[in-house]
Amino acid sequence: MTVGFSGEVAEYYARFRRGYRPELLDALQEAFGLTAGDTALDLGCGTGQLAVPLAERVGSVLGMDPEPDMLRLARRAADEAGVRNATWVLGADTDVPALGTLLGRGSLAMTAIGQALHWMDHEQLFRELRPLLRPGGGIAVIANGVPLWQQESYWSDALRGYLERYFGTVLQATCGTADEDQDRYARALHAAGYDGVREIDHRYRVELTFEELVGGVCSAVPAGRLPTPADRPHFAAGLRAALPDGPYAEEVRVRVLVGRTSG
Repeated sequence: MTVGFSGEVAEYYARFRRGYRPELLDALQEAFGLTAGDTALDLGCGTGQLAVPLAERVGSVLGMDPEPDMLRLARRAADEAGVRNATWVLGADTDVPALGTLLGRGSLAMTAIGQALHWMDHEQLFRELRPLLRPGGGIAVIANGVPLWQQESYWSDALRGYLERYFGTVLQATCGTADEDQDRYARALHAAGYDGVREIDHRYRVELTFEELVGGVCSAVPAGRLPTPADRPHFAAGLRAALPDGPYAEEVRVRVLVGRTSG
């Protein structure tokens, strides 16, 4: 999994990426029977938006990501939150077998993959994770809302149009949040031998400021394509001119695909 979310992109990610609400953590705890004796893996953990609050629900959390800058900021977030039971590991989905050799069979209660699975070989990953999970544990694939430029609103359409003109590309990727993505992941979980595959769905509404909108966009741009500091005022000014006045109402749909091991 090579994404290029380093440097300033990681900083934007830490500041502006949407976090995970307590309702989601409650659902994960219930789905896998998480206890203070369990270890959970957050694969593709980014800057710790999920791993840090999840640490309060288990004995220990492993946050794994291929970008050193992401892990540096995740460690900072954990320190600021007083979390002492999180370990940060440099690695990608292709490193799961090596992680399994280190941890041993049945060592994980849960593996969470939040808005990162579209960068991974999910079929192979599901197979390789299964022996690492304890009975009753499993995988949670989390789609934490759709991309800002793929929503059903006037401002999202305007945002997508501007970004397509600015970057000279067509923005079609759903980052694993579309119905067909969820169906494909569900079939792969079944094929890999997971039981009780189901979706947990909850929704809420937020209003974004213009700064939050720009920050969210910059958190999703690979480092090599991020506007330079000198170009960023021009980028922001063009975006402001293209958009209606804010705030920007966002209907957030969180979809959690759960697959459990027998036990």
